[in-house]
Amino acid sequence: MASQLEPKKTYLTAEGARKLQEELDYLRNIKRQELAQRLHFAIKQGDLSENADYAAAKEEQGFLEGRILELERTLRDIVILDESNGGTGIVALGSRVVLVEQGYSERETFKVVGRAEADPANGKISNESPLGVALLGKRVGNTVKIDAPGGETAFRIESVE
Repeated sequence: MASQLEPKKTYLTAEGARKLQEELDYLRNIKRQELAQRLHFAIKQGDLSENADYAAAKEEQGFLEGRILELERTLRDIVILDESNGGTGIVALGSRVVLVEQGYSERETFKVVGRAEADPANGKISNESPLGVALLGKRVGNTVKIDAPGGETAFRIESVE
């Protein structure tokens, strides 16, 4: 399955693409203007060589412009994931997967997404992560194994949506 993915493309759900576009719009239209006002005010204060406000605003401007460029590059080459999965029961990008770790009874739910949208703390794992790679193309009932910091860990796939 992983070999079918297009290189240099960013895989996003429709929601993930919308969130990144909203962030880009906010940074371009609001944050940039706020920062320009801060810089204008700092410049009016006089000697820029000893102006901490100016130095901080210039540093923030560098980070802001870097993030804007990153978002523009990301959104330029996106592929929106088909989250329907057609009821195939096969794990693919956009699938919601319920797993049970070997030796435990608690179920964990993850959504397999592209790296730009990954947020493991909120149940979104990248298709490029060790668990994401192991899951792609697998079915309900399969067991996948990954190398984790504490050693090899195995998960049984309980359901795929």
